[in-house]
Amino acid sequence: MTAALQKRLLLPPQKKHTMLEKRNIAIIAHVDHGKTTLVDRILWQVKLFRENQDMGELILDSNDLERERGITILSKNVSVRYKNTKINIIDTPGHADFGGEVERVLNMADGVLLIVDAFEGPMPQTRFVLQKAIELGLKPIVVVNKVDKLNCNPDDTVDKVFDLMASMNASEDQLDFPVVFGSAKQGWMGADWQKPTKDVIFLLDTIIDNIPPAKHVEGTTQMRITALDYSSYVGRIAIGRLSRGTLQWGQEVSLVKRSGEIFKTKIKELYVFEGLSKEKKKDLVYSGEIVALLGIENFDIGDTIADLENPEGLPPVKIDEPTMSMLFTINNSPFFGQDGKFVTSRHLRDRLFKETEKNLALKVEETDSPDTYLVYGRGILHLSILVETMRREGYEFQLGQPKVIIKKRDDGTKLEPIELLTVQVATEFSGKVIELVTQRKGEIKNIDAKDDRTHLDFFIPSRGIIGLRNKLLTATEGEAIIAHRFYQFQVWRGPIGIIQNGALIAMETGTSIAYALAKLQDRGTFFVNPGEPVYEGQVIGENTRQNDIVINICKTKKQTNMRASGSDEKTVLPPPVKFSLEEAMEYIRKDEYLEVTPKSMRIRKILLKEVERKRREKQS
Repeated sequence: MTAALQKRLLLPPQKKHTMLEKRNIAIIAHVDHGKTTLVDRILWQVKLFRENQDMGELILDSNDLERERGITILSKNVSVRYKNTKINIIDTPGHADFGGEVERVLNMADGVLLIVDAFEGPMPQTRFVLQKAIELGLKPIVVVNKVDKLNCNPDDTVDKVFDLMASMNASEDQLDFPVVFGSAKQGWMGADWQKPTKDVIFLLDTIIDNIPPAKHVEGTTQMRITALDYSSYVGRIAIGRLSRGTLQWGQEVSLVKRSGEIFKTKIKELYVFEGLSKEKKKDLVYSGEIVALLGIENFDIGDTIADLENPEGLPPVKIDEPTMSMLFTINNSPFFGQDGKFVTSRHLRDRLFKETEKNLALKVEETDSPDTYLVYGRGILHLSILVETMRREGYEFQLGQPKVIIKKRDDGTKLEPIELLTVQVATEFSGKVIELVTQRKGEIKNIDAKDDRTHLDFFIPSRGIIGLRNKLLTATEGEAIIAHRFYQFQVWRGPIGIIQNGALIAMETGTSIAYALAKLQDRGTFFVNPGEPVYEGQVIGENTRQNDIVINICKTKKQTNMRASGSDEKTVLPPPVKFSLEEAMEYIRKDEYLEVTPKSMRIRKILLKEVERKRREKQS
């Protein structure tokens, strides 16, 4: 929470009785189904802000990356007071790549708001986050959002959610879920999607009536650390739900590590969540409350805060294992050090290992080289968020080709990660989608045609998804809605025979010239603009054929006595291809690096000189 945001809030509410009734609820959904927008509406409903305050939209997505991409990456805590009840709301990520974040925070909740788009219905990530909630025995409230969309079918969406939960072996109580219809964007929720209301009061009443109150459990102190925050003033802050006993400012406690080690420590400061900020708490806090602790040293997510004399650790949080790895190494290109502040291997190592403290789904391994690290994550998006965050912080580094994690059984059988891929597309393009996916060892699971749209489900190897999104969007004229989630490890499906065009490689270091680019247009598609600096060995385009070729785009037209050298300034060139970070990460080949700096992204050959590449080719 930034200081600027805190100043814009009202004064903190008056202190209530310590045993105020509480509801702890997590909001879960597929990406872009309206979680964060709905939280905004709840905050306005309980008058957390003054009438004349302009807080903007997506209040909880305070991270610049979250606002730009329109997704939630980090879970957030907020609380509201309604009908003498305190409702702690946890906004969670909707993408499977951030499953580590979802699994942790669900441990703090007694129930979930499952938000489903009335038009799209349950999507792969809906299943992912809901499965976690079902396994934890949490009571769901189904919120069918975006009922104002054209051609939506809210009643059919409810039936699909019921079928989905039944397939997950949900309990009778979980299957008997209350349903709320509405439009978070328009600011209303009600019992009937055809009868809009004026506010979201109906949803708040449904939460209080159906989510069990957080209970105070007598006994010695027990609190699992499920999230952490950081302040430049006070350092690391431990966040979690107090599951047993009480806590107090200044209390001496034990820290039970996941390994079983026990350390004595002291709570220097104690906070609870009030509105969008934290409120100091000098008196006792009872179990059932979500708290933030200052002063605890050397803690990690999954550790337990326990009684000083009789410490009992809670089971550590189970996190799905990574499915993909990428090589991170220092930047050694000819343009090294031009943009970044942090460029050494020590900077890179410290930053990556710091990330593992709060990002449980991420793993970092050192390699034989002191300049190179293997980083394991849940997918391209998961890793790209880390990369983008680091480049904005001023880091310069290079990335190797993403690789899926392969396991082996005792009998030597290779296993690879398989994903459930869902594509919604206009029916006329469904044949092209099936062709592209099956080329990559995908298997059709289900085809559901409705009106002029078709819903396709596939099982596909994770390696088949790398680079697939762009091809699907191109083949469907940008209309495909694509989502995928990890399913399970299965037997290796054999090599994928994808034919990939070769690279156009810069012959020398210099500035790209329009004249040279124009003369070489028939060679392929370019990635650089005229006047852009390039270096020898940089990949500046894609060849029309399957082999790599070296070309000189820094060559200027020589002046003759017939024409002046500048007489072709009006050369018209097609715009170059510019990759997003994820697209570039998926595009690079095994003999290439992606150079990432605060201002630039460049694809390059690992061996910059052509003679060295030819020598390596002969050796291999």
